[in-house]
Amino acid sequence: MQIRDVSNAAQARQIIEERKLKHVKVGLFDIDGVMRGKYMSRDKFFSALDKGFGFCDVVLGWDVTDQLYDNVKYTGWHTGYPDATARIIPESCRALPLEDKMLLFLAEFSGDSAAICPRATLQRVLDKAKDMGLAVLSGFEYEFFVFNETPQSIREKKYQNLKPMSPAEFGYSIIRNSVESSIYQSLLDLSEAMDFPLEGLHEETGPGVLEAALTYDQAMASADKAALFKTFIKVALQKQGKLATFMAKWSPDFAGQSGHIHLSLKNLEDKSLFFEEGQKAGMSPTMCHFVAGQQKCMPELMAMIAPTINSYRRLIPGFWAPTEASVGIDNRTCAIRIIPGSEQSQRLEYRVAAADANPYIILSAVIASGLWGIENKAEIETMVSGNAYNQKFPKHLHLPATLWEAAQALKFSDMARGAFGDAFVDHFAASREWEEREFRKHISQWELERYFEII
Repeated sequence: MQIRDVSNAAQARQIIEERKLKHVKVGLFDIDGVMRGKYMSRDKFFSALDKGFGFCDVVLGWDVTDQLYDNVKYTGWHTGYPDATARIIPESCRALPLEDKMLLFLAEFSGDSAAICPRATLQRVLDKAKDMGLAVLSGFEYEFFVFNETPQSIREKKYQNLKPMSPAEFGYSIIRNSVESSIYQSLLDLSEAMDFPLEGLHEETGPGVLEAALTYDQAMASADKAALFKTFIKVALQKQGKLATFMAKWSPDFAGQSGHIHLSLKNLEDKSLFFEEGQKAGMSPTMCHFVAGQQKCMPELMAMIAPTINSYRRLIPGFWAPTEASVGIDNRTCAIRIIPGSEQSQRLEYRVAAADANPYIILSAVIASGLWGIENKAEIETMVSGNAYNQKFPKHLHLPATLWEAAQALKFSDMARGAFGDAFVDHFAASREWEEREFRKHISQWELERYFEII
């Protein structure tokens, strides 16, 4: 049996037995999009296929440094951090080419914890789309910096004076990707072997920065592939003595790192709902309403779109990242770029997205806001021509400037509560407030240099 042909529990058992595996790797993604998991014995895994399994719910109750939230209801010392139920997703079966014959299966939280599980949240959004007669196709693009460093060396250097994989700005360089062809090829090979294939991989502008475009797919599959890509590209590079970061902006000297999303809608008979011959830029009324919903809801959902303190370092004028909920036709200065095409290629590009977002959570926001636009027959407010950075927008289209502002907007958003549920909104907003409070405890080098002596 071929690995990616696995579609049910019986076939999952069959392929494990064919490979004579004694253990299987199981992983799921937490609130921040970090993959958490473990090796599971064959007997335990077979049992989990039928009955599910318990996974400590602390992974929904801590941050990226494993610090425990003190402001959430779902889990904490007050609940004793019990096991939450989780289910194996048989059709997620992947080879792990960097671990000989080992197989990986994704899981997701179920039961009560499904209300705040990122993957389950996206599934609820997609179920609504299906109920509306819609199928969503999407594809992620990621920029990421690669360094000739290790997890040990970056800490020893205190994240300063890091050596990039290659020096200087050299966008789309054939020289760079030829000299470093073995690295490029290792990433391309991995992407094929693990079924998150890349349409393109190239040098971006900046020292050691690459851009990868993942092949589009059905929305849930594309989110799975994006989450796996971010995890296992890091693994592959670390095994080669290199380190990748998907921070939104790691240095003030270079542009931030995007995680753009390309998206289109079809009906359940596979016909495009975004394209209509004879309309401006080929935009159907459905596409106009969908984009308008994204535009109007973007300020309320920014915590899901830009989820870290660092996300907001990227959202500054002139650095290829928008500061307002702007829309334009083939305009890369806008938050939403309409890409005119044909029945097959008409789509939008959600350019406000950064590389640090959880793929499941950001895609939930991108799709749910569009569905809201269709339901409410929303209209695009302003179609930008020229440089969006130089234009003025009404206040309600301004994006939050900080994570705290974004968390408050999400917490009080009726649209978000209707789309994702109170449990998810309360938990996720609280987790972002926690992130902001942790940041406020920090005394920066800038503050010391600015105030220590003179004040």
